Amino acid sequence: MDLLDDTVPGIGTYEDFNTIDWVREKSKDRDRHREITNKSKQSTVALLFSISDAFSGWLLMLLIGLMSGALAGGIDIAAHWMTDLKEGVCLNGLWFNHEHCCWASNETTFQERDKCPQWKSWAELMVGVSEGPGLYVVNYFMYMCWALLFAFLAVILVRAFAPYACGSGIPEIKTVLSGFIIRGYLGKWTLIIKTITLVLAVSSGLSLGKEGPLVHVACCCANILCHFFTKYRRNEAKRREVLSAASAVGVSVAFGAPIGGVLFSLEEVSYYFPLKTLWRSFFAALVAAFTLRSINPFGNSRLVLFYVEFHTPWHLLELIPFVLLGIFGGLWGAFFIRANIAWCRLRKNTCLGHYPVLEVVVVTLLTAFLAFPIEYTRMSSSELISELFNDCGLLDSSKLCGYTSNSGSASGSVNATAANGLGARLAGPDLYTAMWQLALALLFIPSMAVGAIAGRLLGVCMEQLAIRHHERDIFRGWCSPGADCITPGLYAMVGAAACLGGVTRMTVSLVVIMFELTGGLEYIVPLMAAAMTSKWVADALGRESIYEAHIRLNGYPFLEAKEEFRHKTLATDVMRPRRGDPLLSVLTESGMTVEEVERLIADTTYSGFPVVISQQSPRLVGFVLRRDLVISLENARRNQEGVVSMSPILFTECDPPMSPSAPPAVKLRSILDLSPFTVTVHTPMEIVVDIFRKLGLRQCLVIQNGRLLGIITKKDILKHMAQMANRDPDSILFN
Repeated sequence: MDLLDDTVPGIGTYEDFNTIDWVREKSKDRDRHREITNKSKQSTVALLFSISDAFSGWLLMLLIGLMSGALAGGIDIAAHWMTDLKEGVCLNGLWFNHEHCCWASNETTFQERDKCPQWKSWAELMVGVSEGPGLYVVNYFMYMCWALLFAFLAVILVRAFAPYACGSGIPEIKTVLSGFIIRGYLGKWTLIIKTITLVLAVSSGLSLGKEGPLVHVACCCANILCHFFTKYRRNEAKRREVLSAASAVGVSVAFGAPIGGVLFSLEEVSYYFPLKTLWRSFFAALVAAFTLRSINPFGNSRLVLFYVEFHTPWHLLELIPFVLLGIFGGLWGAFFIRANIAWCRLRKNTCLGHYPVLEVVVVTLLTAFLAFPIEYTRMSSSELISELFNDCGLLDSSKLCGYTSNSGSASGSVNATAANGLGARLAGPDLYTAMWQLALALLFIPSMAVGAIAGRLLGVCMEQLAIRHHERDIFRGWCSPGADCITPGLYAMVGAAACLGGVTRMTVSLVVIMFELTGGLEYIVPLMAAAMTSKWVADALGRESIYEAHIRLNGYPFLEAKEEFRHKTLATDVMRPRRGDPLLSVLTESGMTVEEVERLIADTTYSGFPVVISQQSPRLVGFVLRRDLVISLENARRNQEGVVSMSPILFTECDPPMSPSAPPAVKLRSILDLSPFTVTVHTPMEIVVDIFRKLGLRQCLVIQNGRLLGIITKKDILKHMAQMANRDPDSILFN
């Protein structure tokens, strides 16, 4: 039984699509903690409760890490298996993917390690064809059928059971962390459907990755587990601290980067991030990474498929191509954001958005039709990035490692390559084939893979330039014959970071994530150069990241901390009521009846009402929330004897004199906020915006000499900022 049970159920809670009152929630938590501390000195039971209350936050982080890590491992395994299912099946067991199927085979050669008798393509199974055009046609058809089936199941499940499971979820997570309430967005049905459909969508071959949705999955886990802990279930601000930590967990399992995950939460998504949340985020991300490592979904003892280790140092002159990759990443990011938002706006404003199932099916059909002929678009994005990051060694049989030695022998011959040295490798036919296939693949793959492809192409060009012109002054000092001086895989990694940074505008967290992927400190400077260049170029073309652009497109009430307010307007220019508007709806501390208050509630849609001394003397007393008022009146009618429509409503501390025959009064001072935030009519809007950002306010009352003149809400500020930026003020209205 909770020692701090509320007197009236529902008081202090919020309605859907409303913003929480951060100041009120933090005040409630301080009062709660103070009461627990005082009671802990009175009895052993209360002391044990105090200890368990202090420990509950760490226990919750442990559970979030375990649950998110387990789900991420399951998603990785299922997505890998279903991606391979489009091409064939393992005779030893349907549950084996292509790689695992051939691991156990004794008939697999090193050069053709992906071919074994136990793995059969659909053409071999259905028509018994092992070569010729018939094999290609049947496999092409089955690939498209499986892709359509997976995509169709995904969109149908989302439409039928959890519409909130669509998209990456990060724009909505940012909005929720800023204090906005979207009921069901982090619920159990959203978690179940998101997990299933994420596997289906990734396996269908659509141009998307699972990294963003894993943040949504982790936040769903956190929200569900919060319901088992009283202090997080009943306090929206405390719950958002947990969701900030869950965001770090999502990135930790997506990229295998616990520290990068914590920095991502701090830099990109969190609105309120105290020091305690930093420690707990780190602990939860660590637990999640350990859980994923224990599951070992890829069989390589790594957290992600594309973990790499580079051993060749980079040269100072290579900063020039690294900066060029940063410029490309910024240009690509700005272009991608504009194209994506234009398409989404088209879907919103035309009949195209009325047929989402048909849209997904058509896009999947086109993607599968174009992807199958090219080897690099046929594989999953994680496998593609792993292939692009790879540093070619003696044992690699990939086309990207299709070099020839100086004597003309192919690099597939291990002995010949070893004899001539890895540095003396000229591009062979396989590498040229891979290069033009990658150039074609640039057209329809996720941002991180686009950057990795661009980086690999540039890296190979630099490598061949250095090998063929090693006698030039620019290469002579650091690229001697027979030396492995250029690492194309490093260029791919830098390009991936640049494009991801151009789209998301991440900097510090992005560099740390990439550093954790490679395990090499010496590559931090190239990553920093590319990430900063990418951000500068992208910011020059548009200030918003992809997340902020979608927040604005969807009309979420999000007050961006990075956006500066430079206009010289005053509070009186923004407050309501304006000239010609109806008078401000207020309550008086005495003199109103239950019927009058209920009529005011029915006639308005406001989230709360200022309380003044009287209509004739509008001196401010406090502020009361609409939901608290409704619940208190319903409770009074139901449980308080004698309450009728003519019963007076009192917000006063002392009862005024009343007639003995008068009905009993309904006392509501307990739900009254006696210290609402106020500004004067002459307060600059620059300061008002800063107050709203830093304190997370829902509304602020405008007074002059103690008299209430108006009110400014978060929505009023967003409308005003949109108007000052020459945007449609009504675009921020959430629908």
